[in-house]
Amino acid sequence: MYTDFYGLKELPFALTPDPRFIYFTPSHIEVMANLHYGIESGKGLVVVTGEVGTGKTTVLRWMLQRLDRTVLVAYIFNPRLTVPEFYQHLAALLDVQGWESKSDFLLALGRVLESRHSRGLRTVLLIDEAQGLSPYVLEEIRLLSNFESDTAKQLQIVLTGQPELRAVLNNPDLRQLKQRVALRCDIQALPSLEETERYIGSRLLVAGAVRTDIFSPGAIEYIFRCSEGIPRQINNLCDNALLAGFASGEETISRSVIEDVANSLDMLPRSDRNITSGEEREPPARILTAAGRAELWAAGNAASTSNAAQAVAENSGSPLAMREEARRETDVLDIDQPETPFRRTNIARKV
Repeated sequence: MYTDFYGLKELPFALTPDPRFIYFTPSHIEVMANLHYGIESGKGLVVVTGEVGTGKTTVLRWMLQRLDRTVLVAYIFNPRLTVPEFYQHLAALLDVQGWESKSDFLLALGRVLESRHSRGLRTVLLIDEAQGLSPYVLEEIRLLSNFESDTAKQLQIVLTGQPELRAVLNNPDLRQLKQRVALRCDIQALPSLEETERYIGSRLLVAGAVRTDIFSPGAIEYIFRCSEGIPRQINNLCDNALLAGFASGEETISRSVIEDVANSLDMLPRSDRNITSGEEREPPARILTAAGRAELWAAGNAASTSNAAQAVAENSGSPLAMREEARRETDVLDIDQPETPFRRTNIARKV
């Protein structure tokens, strides 16, 4: 592949959520701090949201790799579960055995949680793609948050998902669950061109790159525009651009390469990407000087006057114009005098 051509030891822009390639933006650091505080302090329910491709799963896996081995984690990444399937999955992950019914499971889970909490150990339920959970499973999760001591929650619950998770939690039927959210944070896209450049350079260094200027400044600028700062989109563009550059023998990826790749991936930037609904656009720039505009207006007015005069002259002797003039004269005579045959004859002759 292109790794040898660009002096890389591995693929730098794979789409898998590899924690080694995590890049800490201010929003990522905020999420990490909230997760650490929420789990360590026994806050109970923590909600993390972020747009598709902003790195939610990467953050979770980075945290999972660095949790102390005394922390017991149940990580659920497929939310399409019924209530019985949810409990079966949770029992397997937390190693809760010897149960046949839901009540048996809850009793056994309570004993496990109480035993661990009394020894100062944390138990965490971590659910990714939580916007896909059914209202019935979410209600069961709310009931699981009732496992608590007088001072702390015995089961720490982390829900991560896309922005639609907010709408789910705003469902009036789930208001009790929403009220139990102790901490809420959001992962943002990369906010600027400079941040995007640092993100690309960081991944290249992790992949063993000798140089980080593989992408030209123009290429990085266009990557930011096409991706809108979303890391997964950046990775997709960069990976395909490196492959295209390798095929064409380009040691430095130029803007034209990114344009071709973005076109093939249907990721060309929208012309109004920075214009929000209801926002006024900047007026178009003037292309003529003040003197030039005045001259153009004068010429246009003169041409309009000349054309109008010519039209009047051409139409004054036409049969239609003469009939219209006769009709107006007839109307005037009808108003001033009673109608007579003599007047009709004169008018007829004139027409």
